[in-house]
Amino acid sequence: MKAPCVNMTSKLVVAILAAFMLSAALCEAAVVSRISSELRCQCIKTHSTPFNPKLIKELTVIDSGPHCENSEIIVKLVSGNEVCLDPKQKWVQKVVEIFLKKAEKQNA
Repeated sequence: MKAPCVNMTSKLVVAILAAFMLSAALCEAAVVSRISSELRCQCIKTHSTPFNPKLIKELTVIDSGPHCENSEIIVKLVSGNEVCLDPKQKWVQKVVEIFLKKAEKQNA
C-alpha cells in the first residue's frame, strides 16, 4: 500500500518543480526583454535643422554608454512631440547651454 502513496508524492514533487521552473523561466524572460529594450539607443534619426528654442518644453541629455555609443539629446516640444536633436550641431549645443543655465537659476 505504501508504493502508491510514494508514487503520488513523487508525482506531486515533480509537478511542483515543473511549475516552479516554468515560473522562473517566464520571470527571467520578462526581465531580459525589459533590459534589452532599455539597453539601446533611443534616437534612430536626429533633427539638425534649427528651430525656435521656445518650442521646447523639456530637454533630456543621455550620455553615451554601454547602451549606445552616441550621446543623445531628446526634446519634448510644446506640441507634445518628441524629437531627437543632433548633438554635433552648434545650435543644439547652444540650446543645451541655455537649458542648463535655466536649470541652475531654478536650483539656486
